Amino acid sequence: MTAAAVVVATVASYAVALAIGMPLAVPILNTLASYPFMLSALRRGRPRDAILLMLLWALSMGVCATLIAYAAPWRASAIFLRGDAYRAEMFTWVMTGRGAESTPSQFIPQQAGHAALFVVLALATAGTLAMPMGAVLMNYMGTYVGSLAAASRHPAAAMLLGWHPWAVIRVASFVALGVVLSAVVLSRVFRFQVDWRFGRRVIALAACGLVVDVALKAALAPGWQRLLLRVAGW
Repeated sequence: MTAAAVVVATVASYAVALAIGMPLAVPILNTLASYPFMLSALRRGRPRDAILLMLLWALSMGVCATLIAYAAPWRASAIFLRGDAYRAEMFTWVMTGRGAESTPSQFIPQQAGHAALFVVLALATAGTLAMPMGAVLMNYMGTYVGSLAAASRHPAAAMLLGWHPWAVIRVASFVALGVVLSAVVLSRVFRFQVDWRFGRRVIALAACGLVVDVALKAALAPGWQRLLLRVAGW
């Protein structure tokens, strides 16, 4: 029941965002749709449930942002922060193979910066600013994927392959880190116990996930670009 509520709330957050048309409101609405469920699971001593619910939230955001961009790419570019810029950057990479996506000297510092900022925000604000940051990242990635599908000869394949496997690992790692690190402050404010041995295992796995993300991206991105180009039929 709770899982269904997360999905419904997330979908509703996009419906409201589209209705009001304010880009800055989108990540806030996305966060409001999920944060209470994470907090409730943590307070009940169920960190695994909290992580699973937030993974479902991320999946729901990815699906919603992708479908919105597929149906109306111009609308997604306008309403999702950095959506238009990221779409243009990634389309250039798909067409030419040139860009940060397949250049480790560019994407490693960028991703390290994102990870560091996310960790600081999760710890310092109990996730209240880290989660909107994650929503922004999900939404502009969804803008790229949905727009790619809309412009491709094989939309379904483009929609699936556009979510690069290394990006999916990165998202899952961020989600796990966000939940555990948010619990540091939340456990003190709401006076609940946290299984920190479990938390340390999650942090270690998430850190490994971020390393795997970089390794896969460095190894697979050039070939993935050629695959996407064939699927797109450009």
